[in-house]
Amino acid sequence: MEKLRCASFFAGVGGIDLGFEEAKSFETIYANEIDSYPVRTFELNFPHIKVDNRDIHDVQVDEIPDFDVMLAGFPCQAFSIAGLRKGFDDEKGRGDLFFELTRILKVKKPRIAFFENVKNLVGHDNGNTFRVICEKLDELGYKYTYQVLNAMNYGNIAQNRERIYIVAFRDEEDYDKFRWPLSVPLKTSVRDIIDFDKEVDDKYYYVKGKYKGDIYELLEEAMKDDDPEHPAIYQWRRKYVRQNKSGVVPTLTANQGQGGHNVCLIHTDDGRIRKMTPRECFNTQGFPKNFKLPKDMSESRLYKQAGNSVCVSVIQRIAEQIKEAICE
Repeated sequence: MEKLRCASFFAGVGGIDLGFEEAKSFETIYANEIDSYPVRTFELNFPHIKVDNRDIHDVQVDEIPDFDVMLAGFPCQAFSIAGLRKGFDDEKGRGDLFFELTRILKVKKPRIAFFENVKNLVGHDNGNTFRVICEKLDELGYKYTYQVLNAMNYGNIAQNRERIYIVAFRDEEDYDKFRWPLSVPLKTSVRDIIDFDKEVDDKYYYVKGKYKGDIYELLEEAMKDDDPEHPAIYQWRRKYVRQNKSGVVPTLTANQGQGGHNVCLIHTDDGRIRKMTPRECFNTQGFPKNFKLPKDMSESRLYKQAGNSVCVSVIQRIAEQIKEAICE
């Protein structure tokens, strides 16, 4: 079959696009993203795409080429447990962005629409936010199904990352044939995504006197009994150290790596304490080793891009199930 044309909205660095393209039957022909920094990362890895770097409110439907699949990881800050959870009432306008997607869906009527968001979307405002989203899809005639999937159970990635995925179909026949992927055993470990024995730049290491207060002493005390065979991932949580004992990386966040809340730390094989590198954060999201990161971009922006992205292997597995449903 010919590849299905995808239009990507809130595209970020292209994690959803990459997952669909890895499924072999999809190709992104258009992408929209308001933030110019992830746009640079996207275009570095998808050189055939010139990203529409505008606010989606300014994008007219007739400016978008016809497409078969809508891809959208619409901004989740307004719904996240880590945020203020204001949903549609978010004063920065992030909560209404789903309605910009339905504005486009109404005219373009693609065969499939795929959405990704934080798992808290379902329960936000006692379920009212999600109810409105479902009602809008109903109004447009789409049949939809959703699941909350964890990357370590459905992507074979050593990260505890739960996200909600919504797949909507224009045609009932496609909807009837679609099945969610089954869980798979976690065969990868944190050592597959983090180089515990590799020397990295000095800037990643915590040493005595480098930071104000007693941060280093607290880290050293909390991490002294780490098991080298099964290394834990730690987080500096502003005032205390949290050990993640599950054997996987805790959920990456947009502020990961900036020296503050939620920064992920490891105990290296030679007994030193350091941050995960940006590349290791992209590894933790399932991006391939050949995924390019801009060399002239600040690391705080790269950490943010990794934290804001998606688990590529989970997306790929869902895309493969979509392909199977529509190719039967």
